[in-house]
Amino acid sequence: MAAETNGSSSPGTLQSICYERGSLRLLDQTRLPLETVYLDIKDSSDGWTAIRDMVVRGAPAIAIAAALSLAIEVFNLDFSGTPEDAASFLIKKLEYLLSSRPTAVNLSDAAEKLRSLVLKTAETANEAQTVFQAYVDAAETMLVDDVAANKAIGFHGASHLGSRLENLQKISVLTHCNTGSLATAGYGTALGVIRALQTEGWLEKAFCTETRPFNQGSRLTAFELVHDQIPATLIADSAVAALMKAGRVNAVVVGADRIAANGDTANKIGTYSVALSAYHHGIQFYVAAPITSIDLSISSGDQIVIEERSEKELLHSDGGRGKQVAASGISVWNPAFDVTPARLITAIFTEKGVIRKSSEDAFDIKGFIENAK
Repeated sequence: MAAETNGSSSPGTLQSICYERGSLRLLDQTRLPLETVYLDIKDSSDGWTAIRDMVVRGAPAIAIAAALSLAIEVFNLDFSGTPEDAASFLIKKLEYLLSSRPTAVNLSDAAEKLRSLVLKTAETANEAQTVFQAYVDAAETMLVDDVAANKAIGFHGASHLGSRLENLQKISVLTHCNTGSLATAGYGTALGVIRALQTEGWLEKAFCTETRPFNQGSRLTAFELVHDQIPATLIADSAVAALMKAGRVNAVVVGADRIAANGDTANKIGTYSVALSAYHHGIQFYVAAPITSIDLSISSGDQIVIEERSEKELLHSDGGRGKQVAASGISVWNPAFDVTPARLITAIFTEKGVIRKSSEDAFDIKGFIENAK
């Protein structure tokens, strides 16, 4: 394999992850859009901190950044143990990285696949370096595969929406949170669908919410849309229903951090509210995500662990880093995600195709995945 692996889908595409063998830099997304700063990641500890502090975020990007941070560590590691020792070292580090963001299933999915790989490699390896090399190769492949998967998601999503234009020449799409190049290795999931619609000439306008409480819509999605010169308008989260009532939205496309077997979907807080508004106004609501965001081990969204973030993100400006803006002594509830029931979701766009409902309230996601292999 070549020594350099680049996640960019095109020369002008924003990159949250800059990697070549032996070196990893992550775009500090907490400082966007006013500053563009990349942090050097030297090991899994740096990777854990970057994920936890949301330097890198977005379920696909979290998994890749975690895997690559450990790849950097073992590439530069002076290790004298056996192949079994190497496998044990890697597995412990993967378990540590898993604790950085528990809601995003992509991270646990990647960790399990990498765990299986190193155990299998250790069975026949004669030296520890063989196990480390297999791990590094696999982590690099994840980076390349993510861009290809995102482009496929964009293609399937845009084709599905384009086939439903009916009397419209173009459509306006609302999205929530950030699901673009900054949330993935490149191109994006829900924002990838919007990019594909724009490429096909089917997009009238993209609407993005500010996405409280961390403003990932106004800071990041708006930044990407302006960068790519896509016609777009930023709205407050609380303006969604009014925008829909005015007839200015034709469809909603959002990403996912974890999708249960029945189609219940965890995504950035506020997604559930958007889905309810869409349902009330008769607007189709879509989820765009890679197969790795699906967790068949849980039957419904009731089993998804929702992490809570710092109260400072609501009490202070600038995502918790600025001056205090709320009354002292007020209590805070700041969940990072909510769960949208499957009954509110029209379909799910994946790199394998479009998952349609098997009944009014649920999807047969297991059956889709089995038939898509």
